[in-house]
Amino acid sequence: MRIRVMMALALAGWLLPSLAPLAARAAEPSVPPSEAALRYSFAPLVKRVSPAVVNVYASRVVKQRVSPFMDDPFFRQFFGGGGGGAPRTRIQQSLGSGVIIDKAGIVVTNYHVIANADEVKVALSDKRELAADIVLKDERMDLAVLRLKDATGPFPIVELADSDSVAVGDLVLAIGDPFGVGQTVTSGIVSALARTQVGATDYQFYIQTDAAINPGNSGGALVDMNGRLVGINTAIYSRSGGSIGIGFAIPSNMVRVIAKAALSDGKVHLPWIGAEFQQVTPDLADGLGLDRPHGALVAGVTEGSPAEKAGLTAGDLVVSADGIDIDDPNGLNYRLVTKGIGASVELGLLRGGKPANATIVLAAAPEIPPRDEMMLKSESPFQGATVVNLSPAVIADTGYKGRRSKGVLIEKVDDGSIAASVGFQAGDIVVEVNGQAVDATRTLASVTATPADLWRLTIERDGRLIRSTIGG
Repeated sequence: MRIRVMMALALAGWLLPSLAPLAARAAEPSVPPSEAALRYSFAPLVKRVSPAVVNVYASRVVKQRVSPFMDDPFFRQFFGGGGGGAPRTRIQQSLGSGVIIDKAGIVVTNYHVIANADEVKVALSDKRELAADIVLKDERMDLAVLRLKDATGPFPIVELADSDSVAVGDLVLAIGDPFGVGQTVTSGIVSALARTQVGATDYQFYIQTDAAINPGNSGGALVDMNGRLVGINTAIYSRSGGSIGIGFAIPSNMVRVIAKAALSDGKVHLPWIGAEFQQVTPDLADGLGLDRPHGALVAGVTEGSPAEKAGLTAGDLVVSADGIDIDDPNGLNYRLVTKGIGASVELGLLRGGKPANATIVLAAAPEIPPRDEMMLKSESPFQGATVVNLSPAVIADTGYKGRRSKGVLIEKVDDGSIAASVGFQAGDIVVEVNGQAVDATRTLASVTATPADLWRLTIERDGRLIRSTIGG
C-alpha cells in the first residue's frame, strides 16, 4: 500500500508540472503560490514561439557627392582629379526584428526598420536567409508587412492575442535580435497601458513593459504566457541607447489592422468621422468642471460628416468609446482605427456637464475634391515635386496635421530634383506663387508652366507660413 501511495505521489509530481500550463490558461491570473512555483521555466514557451521571430536586414544605396569644390579645376589640382565631384555610392544598412503571423510567410515589423529600403532580407531561426517583398508600410503606425520570397511553407507563426485583454502586471516575454548578437529573450511584466505621449507614431497607444528592449529589438515580439502576440516592440525610453526598463510595444489589435490591409488591397484605409479633437489641459478641465484632465474635446465638426450625423457638436467631451474610458484624442483615435470602416461606435459624452450618448458609424474619408495627382516637370522651383489636392481622404492617407481643409499638398519630392534643392518637403502646402493663390494642382501647373527669372513663393509648413524669393 505504501509503495502504491509513493508511486501515485511520484506520478502526480510528474504530471502536475506538465498540466500546469493548461491549468494556467483556464484559471484567472494570479501571483505565484509558492517559492517552488518560481522555479518554473519559460523554456517550453520560448521553444514554441521563437521559430516565428526573425531578423530583418534592410539596405539601400545612398549617393553622396564628394565636394562641390571638386568640380573646379583649380581645387582639383590640389586635391587630385579622381572624377571631380561625381557622386559616390555607399550601402546604408539597418537591422531589426520581425514576427511571422501567417503560414504563407507574412512578416510584421516596424516601418522604421525598412524605411526607404531598396532590398530587404529575412533570416529565419533555422539559419535560412530569404529575400522579402515589402507588401505594405505605414509610417503613421510605424508598422510594415513583408512577404517572404522563394520559399515554401508552412512557416511557424505567432497567433495574435486581443491586446485589450492585457492587464498591468501580466507576465510577458520580449523576443528579438538586440544589437545584432542573435535571437534573445527577456522577461518582464506589463508596466502600463494606453501610453499616448511617447511621440513615436501618429497613432500613439502603447503597451509599456520592463522586459529589456534594446536597439535591434524593433519589430520583435512581445508575447503573453500563452505564446500569443500582444505587441510589436517599437521604442524605448533611454538616455544611453540601452534598456533602462521602459520599453513600448504597438498593441496586437493595431497590428491586426495593418495585417488585414496587407492581405486585402495593400492599403490601410482609416475610418473618418469628420471631427477635430483637442487635448484637455488642466486649465480646460477646470473650466469644464472636471475633477481631472481626461477625454477628447470636440473642437470642430465637418458638415455632412458622420460626426455631424451622430449629433456631435463643438464643445462636446468624449469620455468613452463602447464603454472604454478615453483619456485623450490619441486614445480615441486608437479605438476608432481598431474598430474599422463600417463599424458603429457608442460614444459616451459630457455635454454641458451632463452625460449624453452618440452612436457614430465609421466611414471612409471622401476624396472631395479629386486628388488629381501630378508631378511637376516644367522649369520652376517645383520641378520634381508630386502634388495633390487636399481632401479628407488625402489628409487620412498622408497624416497631414495642418488646419487647412483645402489647398495643394506636396506629397513627394524626388531626390536630386530642383524641388529638393530648394528645400520643399512632403507635407508642405503651396499657398501662393508669384502673387497668385494656388487652390488646385492644375492652377499650380499653369502658374509654373512658363519659366521666370524671379519666383516669389508662400508655403505652409507645420502651421507656419514661409515666404521666400528665388532668383533675381
